[in-house]
Amino acid sequence: MKIIGIDEAGRGPLAGPVVVAGVKIRSAKTAKRLFAGIRDSKKLSAKKREEWFSVLASRPEIEYAVARVWPAVIDRINISRAANLAARRVHRKLSNGRGGLYVLLDGGLCLSDSIPQETIIKGDEKIPVIAAASIIAKVTRDRIMVRLHKKFPRYRFDLHKGYGTRFHRRILRSIGRSEVHRASFRF
Repeated sequence: MKIIGIDEAGRGPLAGPVVVAGVKIRSAKTAKRLFAGIRDSKKLSAKKREEWFSVLASRPEIEYAVARVWPAVIDRINISRAANLAARRVHRKLSNGRGGLYVLLDGGLCLSDSIPQETIIKGDEKIPVIAAASIIAKVTRDRIMVRLHKKFPRYRFDLHKGYGTRFHRRILRSIGRSEVHRASFRF
């Protein structure tokens, strides 16, 4: 049975999208071979995440998909629903309407009850295919935030990637929110 690992990046930031990635592999045996040494994206440097992203994207035995939900939708439906919406989009892209898939999701993510799935707390630390998805989600989101920095240079998204650092909060107090800030998140 083919396996899909799904994880998100960007649940907590004050700005930018929540990004969900899914990685599809042939079997658990495939995971051991493909993902030897892989770690949760939060435990890797930006350079290591980029290296892993390149490896994952270049492997023909790995299929991946990404979905983003932007702040306007996050503010309307809340961050948990937005992350689950993106997870459903990723699953739809990777399943191609076919069965024979088992989905492993990190933490608070969930899909429709009709889909064979398991949600694993700290799955990005325990399950290599979820760790792979976490890397793809994080690298994709970081790249988006660097692009947003070019559009909104005063916010310095290149430095904090939209997270609520002291520096970012100081900027917000000084010049206010941009259109890519989450109005439903307090700073």
